[in-house]
Order: sequence, then structure tokens, then C-alpha cells
Amino acid sequence: MYLIDSHCHLYAKNFEGDIEEVVQQSINNNVKKILLPNISSQTTDDMLNVCNRFSNCLPMMGLHPCEVNNNTYESELEHVEESLRNNNFIAVGEIGIDLYWNKETLEIQKEAFQFQIKLAKKYSLPIVIHLRESFDEVIEIIEAENDENLSGVFHCFSGDLNQANRVINLNGFYLGIGGIVTFKNSNLETILKDIELKHIILETDSPYLSPHPFRGKRNEPKNILTIAEKISIIKSCNILEVAEITTYNCNKLFDLKLET
Repeated sequence: MYLIDSHCHLYAKNFEGDIEEVVQQSINNNVKKILLPNISSQTTDDMLNVCNRFSNCLPMMGLHPCEVNNNTYESELEHVEESLRNNNFIAVGEIGIDLYWNKETLEIQKEAFQFQIKLAKKYSLPIVIHLRESFDEVIEIIEAENDENLSGVFHCFSGDLNQANRVINLNGFYLGIGGIVTFKNSNLETILKDIELKHIILETDSPYLSPHPFRGKRNEPKNILTIAEKISIIKSCNILEVAEITTYNCNKLFDLKLET
């Protein structure tokens, strides 16, 4: 079985004391690749250091919408562009719009999002989209920008079935499903019954959003196995099928060139 954690902040301070053990536990649980989204210029070096230490960790480059502010966003976007020009990354991410923490920066969040979408097209990379209380704003931009040169994932998807189908209809975009699918108050279980596995990839968003029964504890890439098990129950299929299809999707989206 070959699983991939498509979204993990393994460079976070939460992992400083035992990162080697965390990576090994992931491998022991068949999570053989860990994809790391960037947050800002302040996290780039830490992220790249982790990827240099562990060959199964692969980096992305982007400016997180919560880091977009009037004082620094232009220089931060310059950092993103320069990094993409001079290094190898598997995606532009995580990027998008977050209206949970700050609605006042919406316009410059949109500007930063659109700028990074254009970079993704320029460098033929998929995008990893952060959206929180902002589906309408995000999908409007993606639908306007969408063409054969754009692909990506709606990270930490937790919307309704209509929103899921709107993403699927973009072609080339996936739903990122993580620990929320195991929460009792989540609507994802109902939604996923009507969504084919070919439209989803798996993620933890570690160290956040630990799946049940680990809620309240630090999330880790190894918990992809728990998420895959839950999805296999929802879809009434073998976990090996969940692993095979979601890994294929991830391999295709990020061009990982895996022989699984």
C-alpha cells in the first residue's frame, strides 16, 4: 500500500523535537511521500531544510493568504517568484483567500491569489488552494482563470455537494480530504458517498486537524492511514482501493513520477 500526505507543515516548531521519528512512523504506516506547502518567506528555509534532510518530503512555494498584508505582500510575492525561478517545487501553494481571520484584506488577498495563479501557469505547476469562509470568492477567480494550463486542489475541503461538483466540473482540480471527514459534526461523510474516489486526494494539514480518535493531539502524516480507513468505510470499498486511486490522483496532479 502506498499513501501520500498531500498537505503537511512538517517544518512547524511542533515537530522540532522528534521529526525523525515522525517521518519514520509515517513510512511505517505506508505514508511514503509528504508534500509540504509554504507559508511565507519566514518559513521557506525551514521547509527546504526538512526536504533536504528527508528525500520523501517535497516542497511547494507560495504565500498563504493569512500572511497577506499591506506592508509586506508585494515583497513576499517577489520572494515567491524568485524562488520559483531558481528552485524546483512541485506546486504553488498554499495560496488562496481566508475570510475567517481578516476580511479587511480581501482585495489584496485576491490580488496575491491571482498573481500566484499566473505564476503557476508560467511554471506549469498545480496550485494548492487555502479557502476558509471564502468558497464563492475563490471559485469565482478560479473559474475566470481556468484553462488547460491550470490544475490544483481545494485544500481541506469541507463544503457541500454543490460546491464539490463545482470544483469537479473545473476538470483538473481535486478535493483535498483530511481529518475533518472523521468528525461527528462533519457533512463530508454524506457528501463523499456521492463523490467518486477519482476526484479526491488525501491530506493531514499536520500539525492541525487531527482525525478522530486523535483530536486534541498533534496531527502527523501517519494519520493519513486513519483518514483512508474512514473513506473506505464511507465508500464501502477496500482501503487498498482508496490508497491506489488517491495516490494515483496525487501522482498525476503533482507530476511525482512515482512507480507505485
